[in-house]
Amino acid sequence: MQTSPLILTVLAGLSTGLGGVLAVLGKPTEKLLAASAGFAGGVMLTASLTDLLPEALHFYGRYLPPLACGGALATLTALGMAAAGLLGKLLPEESELAARFGQGRDPARAAAMRTALITGAALLLHNFPEGVLTFFAGTADPALGLRTAAAIALHNIPEGLAVAVPFAYATRSRAAGVLAALVSGLAEPLGAVLAWLFLRRFFTPGFLNGTVVLAAGIMVWVSFARLLPDAFAPKHRAAGILGAAAGTLLMLLGIAALP
Repeated sequence: MQTSPLILTVLAGLSTGLGGVLAVLGKPTEKLLAASAGFAGGVMLTASLTDLLPEALHFYGRYLPPLACGGALATLTALGMAAAGLLGKLLPEESELAARFGQGRDPARAAAMRTALITGAALLLHNFPEGVLTFFAGTADPALGLRTAAAIALHNIPEGLAVAVPFAYATRSRAAGVLAALVSGLAEPLGAVLAWLFLRRFFTPGFLNGTVVLAAGIMVWVSFARLLPDAFAPKHRAAGILGAAAGTLLMLLGIAALP
């Protein structure tokens, strides 16, 4: 019996929520927050530099000369980084977040909320094309769709961990952390449904790979501009380094499982 491509995409997205559940089994602390920031940075950089960008380079390299291919990828990556920088400017400042969420006596919680919002937005944009990929793989070949969904579900779990911890710390609510991870993952079936309803005639492999490169640029910027500086701050640097190493290793395992 074949599984519906949409069901496969939903299950892959829900695995992000599973990562969120795992993240909040312990009590969120500043040390765990530093480890989480390192973990998220490791996850995003590894996914971008060892999976998303090389795959796009391989794809476009079949159609463009090397210099044009490299220039196109560099431009798209730079656009993604610029979009992430703009997103960071548009989000509320930490002082505004502290006032809005009643965190005036704990600036670390306001900083965690801003980190959580940026990380969640970056992964939301990353998960959207993943949902399209899973859906269309399942439509073209049910066996390939099942393998793709399983592999994406595996590397969505650490992404859920990366989103849930700062939300739980900032809000003092484990349920909020799990919900944030779940919402991030549900971008995958949402992307699949929107693509099928409105964009399927425009979704060429070239267009989809372009959106993946943009997402990679966003995640590279978020890693270097926000997550890793938070993780490697002196107070809990050892925890941040261990988190970055764990995120890198787990994402490499997830990438190795991709068909």
